[in-house]
Amino acid sequence: MENRLTIVGAGLAGSEAAWQAAQRGVDVVLYEMRPQTSTPAHKTGLCAELVCSNSLGNQLEGAAPFLLKEELQKFSSLIIASGHKASVPAGAALAVDRDIFSKEITRVLEEHPRVKIVREELKEIPGEGPVIIATGPLTSPALADSISSLIGENYLYFYDAISPIIDAASIDYEKAFFASRYDKGDADYLNCPLSKEQYENFIRELKAAEKVPFQSFEKPVYFEGCMPIEELAERGDKTLAFGPMKPVGLNHPETGERFYAVVQLRKENREGTAFNMVGFQTKLKYPEQKRIFSMIPGLENAEFFRLGAIHRNTFINAPSLLGRELSLKTHPHLYFAGQMIGVEGYVESCALGLLASMSATRRLQGEVFIPPPPETALGALYHFVTDKKKTNYQPMNINFGLFPALQERVRDKKTRNLKITERARVALRDWMDKIS
Repeated sequence: MENRLTIVGAGLAGSEAAWQAAQRGVDVVLYEMRPQTSTPAHKTGLCAELVCSNSLGNQLEGAAPFLLKEELQKFSSLIIASGHKASVPAGAALAVDRDIFSKEITRVLEEHPRVKIVREELKEIPGEGPVIIATGPLTSPALADSISSLIGENYLYFYDAISPIIDAASIDYEKAFFASRYDKGDADYLNCPLSKEQYENFIRELKAAEKVPFQSFEKPVYFEGCMPIEELAERGDKTLAFGPMKPVGLNHPETGERFYAVVQLRKENREGTAFNMVGFQTKLKYPEQKRIFSMIPGLENAEFFRLGAIHRNTFINAPSLLGRELSLKTHPHLYFAGQMIGVEGYVESCALGLLASMSATRRLQGEVFIPPPPETALGALYHFVTDKKKTNYQPMNINFGLFPALQERVRDKKTRNLKITERARVALRDWMDKIS
């Protein structure tokens, strides 16, 4: 078999897949349709462009996202290494400067002697393999039709919304203050506090605001971890105060004052010239966003580099379609990776890109793919997307609920999670010994 792997899509999963295969001595042809053909969310033609958030998740020891990044680092992940190079202060999270992050990944792949990037849109699935489809939730309509015809069923889908980004120079710093929740880490978040009256006025206007309508044929199905704030507000007037606007642990650092609600802003770049509204995904019409968000103290004169938006994300029913190698049961040469198969999140997409690449590469080299054990973070995600017992399959972030239960019952959550983490580290070492 020719020692070549074709990868379609240079997002997080496709970029990681290309890097992993090339590092293992396989020639890679990486197709990316941008910038010739764009998407509703992307702005550049760079590899691994981030569109929803600039955070790669929790960095706290004992958290599932931390464990997943730790495991990826054991495999010299391009995504995680680039994330650390492009990091910006964000308390307990690994946030990145989007531009630096994507440019670094693009540079590394373009300079790799075994990677060839082809800038064109593939409208049909390549007939010769192995091929990894990593086109993500914004797969082009033509290729989506080709995949749909191949698998013989309709796609599942949900809607994903992105948060606004604000010009830092337009924020009133007399009203906003820097602090991290419970003083954990540095004071990396800019907080806009609201009184009870201000919060209630905000919720009233938010619920009455004009929203972007769906097409007549579209049914809104949201991912719970990325709900538009106006949808959350419809669940109850206090929902946001217990969600993305919760004030706990955010007393004023100088006066000690407590607030009824708080809007947090996170640095979007290293220079601190732009801030992302944390948890403020929205499908409000643009004029309404400007009007309502200016009600937030400190943002009265806010200028927006990007307003919130909504787009349709697409994924396949992976457990029913994929075999243990992460390839189609009906077409074993065709692998899928990333958000396309129902994992949610940047790092999770990277993880499935790594695993699909590892599986395809081992096939090219005449070896058998050994899946990661379920006790590991990589294995928890792998078993989530391949578990044939699942019904009502929906996208999922990494979390300890995906891991096998401990043999002993541990009531304390922190202790339990640390035990799961230690067990995962042992299991990962054993697995890496087997596949080395």
